[in-house]
Amino acid sequence: MSQLYPSYTVVNASDLTKLWVDAMVIGQNLCPFAASERNRGSIRYVIVDAQEVSTAMGGFLNELLFLQQSSEDEASTSLVIFPEGFEDFETFLNLLDVAEDALIQSGVEGLFQLASFHPDYQFAGLSRDDITNWTNRSPFPVLHIIREGQMGRVLDSYKSPDEIPERNIALMKKLGVKGLVQCFPPFQDYIKSASKD
Repeated sequence: MSQLYPSYTVVNASDLTKLWVDAMVIGQNLCPFAASERNRGSIRYVIVDAQEVSTAMGGFLNELLFLQQSSEDEASTSLVIFPEGFEDFETFLNLLDVAEDALIQSGVEGLFQLASFHPDYQFAGLSRDDITNWTNRSPFPVLHIIREGQMGRVLDSYKSPDEIPERNIALMKKLGVKGLVQCFPPFQDYIKSASKD
């Protein structure tokens, strides 16, 4: 792998996630709102070095508290990255459920919401090989903390926001796996790993 695109290692987790955001989320316009936040330097990338749900939630809650205490200009959104311990998608979904419950218990439901990404992301009702899954596939497991108010304002100013998911699915089908690897070469490492399962 080139120096620009390091291999999937825990050491490179933050850098590789940033490159994925640049190449896929922004480069392929999967999220039309991400570029402005990247340009403002308001996206946070936080590594949580924990392999159990209980300790992982400690890192997640710390970042949630940080966002609560910060302005949108300082930190608009956070990608909480879990390099180890949640490689299994079902285990990651359990972490997501606990994190969703934590939003409610913390009294911030309606202020913050979560999006999730995973190397083996699989939408309910779809096969693992369905290209649609790649709209949410990332180098490492990620819980994305989003400010609901900010997102609502952005969506209000965007023409036809309901069409974004359909457009992204169409893009995945157009690119195919080979096209995705061309856009983000480290995906080749993941494909090789997945093919051994």
